[in-house]
Amino acid sequence: MAGYFAIFLVVITVACGLIWLIDAKLYAPARRERIAIAQASTAGNIALDELEKIAPQPVIAETAQSIFPVLFLITIFRSFLFEPFQIPSGSMMPTMLVGDFILVQKYTYGVHDPIWRSELIEMDTPSRGDIAVFKYPEDERLDYIKRVVGLPGDKIVYRNKQLFIQPSCEREPERCKELNVMPMESDSVYEINAYGETVALGTELLGEVEHNILFNINNEYGYPFVQANGKTNEWLVPEGHYFMMGDNRDNSQDSRFWGFVREDQLVGKAVFIWMSFVYNDGAIDWLPNWIPIDIRFSRLGTVQ
Repeated sequence: MAGYFAIFLVVITVACGLIWLIDAKLYAPARRERIAIAQASTAGNIALDELEKIAPQPVIAETAQSIFPVLFLITIFRSFLFEPFQIPSGSMMPTMLVGDFILVQKYTYGVHDPIWRSELIEMDTPSRGDIAVFKYPEDERLDYIKRVVGLPGDKIVYRNKQLFIQPSCEREPERCKELNVMPMESDSVYEINAYGETVALGTELLGEVEHNILFNINNEYGYPFVQANGKTNEWLVPEGHYFMMGDNRDNSQDSRFWGFVREDQLVGKAVFIWMSFVYNDGAIDWLPNWIPIDIRFSRLGTVQ
């Protein structure tokens, strides 16, 4: 089911449309008749403001008539075309930063109704390497953004900061006989993060998508999501599901922690950064941390 804001937007749009329709069909004809009688009795010598006083349109109907077209266009745009999202955390660094505002293309993975999210028109399925927004499987009121790593039928292995994929034989019969390493190059630039960890910048080729990743070079993890009869850090993606990972590999709560994303939980594909703010974050003592202090114009554009 959609989030509260989407439901509220649809409800208020429908309510305004119904108020406008009821007024136009039931009450507007009577107002026009009273105005016509007044004009006839004065031989047309009556000011416009006087006519409006004779048969005034109720304020609620006037307001609904004024805002319905705007609400209708916003609902269509947001429900079926594009929806804005803000990046709330660093799990997709360095590809996306806190303060990035993105547009998500809603129809990429199918057209869905804005409340129950039932599929109305079937479109494409996610491709490996897509950056996708989806409903968090453990609480669908929340929207998450991660990169699509595993497709239905894939075997995913993540060891020693290296990603291996054995694709489904139905989709890639020539590459499905063995695990395929996803080419990755590590930059020689390292830095110490706020937790005292040594973090490296790398470049990974995932399908046809080359993108940057961050990873901690010191620690190796055993991730908590383990399938029945499966091994730690190995996963087999069920049909109709997808395996998601953040580009900030050691600071991302993703499928390695909570499992797979169902196809019907997909919201859309991130396609464009339309704004990128730098927030105060303690730099100015007297200014709240949520106040923007700069704009990263260089980040505006398409995402990969």
